[in-house]
Amino acid sequence: MTESGKNGPSSIEVALKGCCPRCGKGRLYKGFLDLAPECEVCGLDYSFADSGDGPAVFIMMIAGFIIVGLVLWVEFTWSPPYWVHAVLWIPLTLALTVGLIRPLKGWLVAQQFRHKAEEGRLEK
Repeated sequence: MTESGKNGPSSIEVALKGCCPRCGKGRLYKGFLDLAPECEVCGLDYSFADSGDGPAVFIMMIAGFIIVGLVLWVEFTWSPPYWVHAVLWIPLTLALTVGLIRPLKGWLVAQQFRHKAEEGRLEK
């Protein structure tokens, strides 16, 4: 497999499986969101990966769009009491945000690997 990951798994596969962006066999995570230090299969060092706040920003936009749209639709269609909104939207908000954080982080790490993204440097 090439270092750029062209023969490796797709970024979507890395996101959904949580696998190594180079070989597709090793684990990307050692915990829920903590990246492993390296792939236990091919030895790829994950120190290059820094997803930063990217996954959180994407999740806020995606979940916010979905939740606010549904809240407005339900409110203007049925005008339920506030407790119904709490029962509906708190669990959905938690499910969307927690359910999306790991795949989006994996996708961003895979994109960094595939495109050889690194911190910018000033030339001297």
